[in-house]
This record gives sequence, structure tokens and C-alpha cells, in this order.
Amino acid sequence: MNNLLAARQAPGVLIQVTDLTKSYQTDSGTIYVLKDVNLSIDPGEIVAVMGPSGSGKSTLLFILGIFISPTTGSYLLGGEDVLRLDRNAQAEFRRNRVGFVFQSCDLLENSTVYENLEFPLIYAGVARGERPARIGAALDLVNLGHRIHHSSNRLSGGERQRVAVARALVNQPQVILADEPTGQLDRSHGHQVMDHFVEIVSHSQTSIVVVTHDPEMAARCTRVCSIRDGILYEQ
Repeated sequence: MNNLLAARQAPGVLIQVTDLTKSYQTDSGTIYVLKDVNLSIDPGEIVAVMGPSGSGKSTLLFILGIFISPTTGSYLLGGEDVLRLDRNAQAEFRRNRVGFVFQSCDLLENSTVYENLEFPLIYAGVARGERPARIGAALDLVNLGHRIHHSSNRLSGGERQRVAVARALVNQPQVILADEPTGQLDRSHGHQVMDHFVEIVSHSQTSIVVVTHDPEMAARCTRVCSIRDGILYEQ
């Protein structure tokens, strides 16, 4: 990776991406998905990333989630140079420091809300006695404490997405990455999810990065960035 040795994180910054590029080699030449992306995010910010399909916004989110590696550039999260970690260390870092909310919710079917939130805690090695308090606190943040033993199959679409938000919170991550979290919700439920994001950052130093096509959702974020042809612009 280029620039890794020169990477430095500015004081107070949670995420710092520098000169990030993602490209692929094809028979017809090099295809650039991201081009020299620079982005810094402070604790407690909600940053919207907007752009047309194929612009590179999902690729950027997957790099921030340490699912894929960039071709060049550096990525620091909480002062840690995550691109220099081996795959096992990256998986542990992702498990303990990053939460995810996807458009499809991806809840465990035929399981309770409690069980859906307990799974990432088990995976992270959290002691059994500590799990109920963490699960209850996460559900309270999205006003679903009363649904804790409810079957996920019987939840409304809005409730399912709010459970997904709580599940992203349960490991107390430094950053939540949300990919079109309101894409399958009606306007009212979409605003509820955004209400919860605003509430989360108002009570913690967690930062949230939201990929969205919804201008109303983007307008409620701290900042809005757009990607066009792999180039990131701040609006």
C-alpha cells in the first residue's frame, strides 16, 4: 500500500482516509472505482455519502468496514492503521469497533429480538452475565425494550430496521456504517431510523457513515459528501 508509512491521524479525528484509490485490472485496461479519496470524520458526526449507482460509494463503505482493501492509500480508525493488520486482526477489529446496518436488515429468522442482539455479543466473547444489560441498553436507544422477547418474524418493517440499528450498537462500536438503511421503509419509518441515529450521536462519541439516496435523510446529517466517477466531493 502507498502512503502507509506516512499515515498520521489528526488529533481528535476518529476516521482519517488519505489518498485512497481502488482499481481493477481488466483486459481493456485499469478501471478506477475510487480516485484519491480523502475523508476525515470526527467522533459524534453523521456523514452522508451520496452518489449514483456505480459511483463508488458502496466500495468506500466496504473499505471503511475492512471488508475489502484499497489499491493505494491509508485508512486510520481510532489511531489504528487497520490496513496493516493481518486478516484475523482485522476481523477482530471489525467485530469490536464497527457496527453495520444494511438495507435488508438481515435479522435471524425464527429468533427473538434478544437472540438477534445476543449473537454478535457471543461472537465477540462477551460474558453471558454482561449481555442482558448491553442488549437492554441498545434496545432502549431505539425504543424497542418492550419487544425484547418478541419474534423477529412478527415485527413490522420499521421495527426490524430499528432492531438492526440496536444490533449495530450492542458491541458499543466507534463507528456505525449504514448502507441505505431506510431504502425499504416508508417515509415515517425512515425518519424514525434517522431520529435514532441523531439520538445515538447525541449521547456518545460514536460516528455514523450513511450511504443514502434520500435527500431528506442526508439533510439531517452533520455533513454530506457525494461521489461521482470515484471522486469524493464535500457539499
